Amino acid sequence: MSESQRNPEHRGFELGTDGPRVIMLGFDGSPTSVRAGAYAAGLARRQRARLVVVHVETSPALSLLVPDRPWPLEETMTALTEELRSQVEAGAGHTGVDAEFIAVRGDPYGELTRIATELRADAVVVGASAGAGHRLMGSLAVRLVRAGRWPVTVVP
Repeated sequence: MSESQRNPEHRGFELGTDGPRVIMLGFDGSPTSVRAGAYAAGLARRQRARLVVVHVETSPALSLLVPDRPWPLEETMTALTEELRSQVEAGAGHTGVDAEFIAVRGDPYGELTRIATELRADAVVVGASAGAGHRLMGSLAVRLVRAGRWPVTVVP
């Protein structure tokens, strides 16, 4: 008999049992991610859950062709991240939800998966892909769903 069976008061972490306690939102500023943010904020407010908004900075593929001048790209990426941080803060203030903003660089799928695992997220919310490129590589939302580690809500 396990410890939790002998002593119901002693229970370890159990993912997704009483509704989400940690909701992770993938946010890139696109219209679908803004709608996903509104949905996630409402869910966090109703569930009294922690909302963690994650922005994964990615360099445009063509920027790799210009290795001599990386600074305008760096400045642009930093400015975009700060603009998104401001949007999240304003939205959180409007909805009355405390939102934590995390910005990282890398592959969106890899970073969102890593952070959701570290946070022990109970739910992941992302906006539906609006680009045609996902047909070639698979959309981020579909890849997160296929990972099968968390409930994933894809907001159109």
